[in-house]
Amino acid sequence: MLAADRLKDLNKICQIVFSISKIDVRYINEEDTALIQKVKQNIPAVLQNFEDDFRQINDYLKRHPTNSFYYYINCFRQQYIAVGIWNQTTYNGFIMAGPFLSSVPGTDFLSSIISENKIPISEQTALQEFYESLSVVHNSASNSIGELLVNLCSNIFIEAKLITSDPPPSSQSKESIKTLIDENKHIIETVYRQEQEFMQAIMTGDKEKIQNIKVNIHDTYLENRVPESPIRASKNLILVVNTLCRVAAKYGGVHPVYIHEISDKYAILIERAPNMPHLNKVVEVMLDEYCDLVKEYSTLHYSELVKKAVDYIRLNIDSPLTLHGIADAIHANPSHLSRKFKQETGQSVIDFINHKRVESAKIYLHNKQNSITDVAFIVGFNDVNYFSRVFKKFTSMTPSQYMKQHKRKNDGE
Repeated sequence: MLAADRLKDLNKICQIVFSISKIDVRYINEEDTALIQKVKQNIPAVLQNFEDDFRQINDYLKRHPTNSFYYYINCFRQQYIAVGIWNQTTYNGFIMAGPFLSSVPGTDFLSSIISENKIPISEQTALQEFYESLSVVHNSASNSIGELLVNLCSNIFIEAKLITSDPPPSSQSKESIKTLIDENKHIIETVYRQEQEFMQAIMTGDKEKIQNIKVNIHDTYLENRVPESPIRASKNLILVVNTLCRVAAKYGGVHPVYIHEISDKYAILIERAPNMPHLNKVVEVMLDEYCDLVKEYSTLHYSELVKKAVDYIRLNIDSPLTLHGIADAIHANPSHLSRKFKQETGQSVIDFINHKRVESAKIYLHNKQNSITDVAFIVGFNDVNYFSRVFKKFTSMTPSQYMKQHKRKNDGE
């Protein structure tokens, strides 16, 4: 059991590492309980395997020297740096920094995690948003985090004292201040004038129109406005843009589940951006992704009945789905739903479901480690032969032929 003063010191250590690294930091005691958590990352419920992770890290660290740091990768390929907390020869748990990744995740990376851990296909979007939001920490940086933690945890924590001096007198003239105020008024007027036009472009997924609005932020432009902290001003403005995109996507007919995932991801990526070029790239990708989201998931053009059915299918695509089951879930008459669905989507309910499952299956078939049987079950088919027939109906080839074609394309690149 740690003394209150030592626990207070560990809390400060966790806060320092969290503030500097922008990576979640926790203190876990020897009984596998998280006593201190400095976290920003919202880990999807399906990936929360904390008890097993904590137990394995505790068991490993207590058997190694006190100056060791443990590079731990769990079954979901999330990476952590963990350092033991010692009181002479008594082990008192560990501090861990993570999760993070050592490289940018690709499609095969995600499909492998889903297939290896038997994760429902309906979680794919949430997992993609989560993994894309994780910090990428290369070996040298992760080693530095480990060395920093070892040294912080091995020594007595010294309370730092802040000293300040009076700021120098302002060099701004009345004329420059007036110019700054006028410029700020102009910026506010421009933002409000363009806001509706911008939101309309997101609502319709119009990438070309977004580019014409010119929402990009230029280093020199913001530097003149806030010379002492241009990147902070940029981040604040882009966080507002993220909020506008979120609202616009909602009005564009996208289900809140998908909006929440992308909005959370970019709130994290914006804060983590280290410089202006990186921040401008984040904006560019963010706007593209919101437009793609609306194009892919908008149900604005459907009646309320069909909209409910489409959303229900998408959110439960890996579960057994039937016309009667969907009708019961959304409180509709099956015959009426069937007619309206075919009329508005151009497909029967079953064809719509199977088409979505086949599109998901293509992604998993790109990974040669996945068997056709595994892919069939992952995307919601209980019979591999039926899966093969449905796949051929929509793609004019069997799953095995599709895999071979994809391999030939990759080999030719």
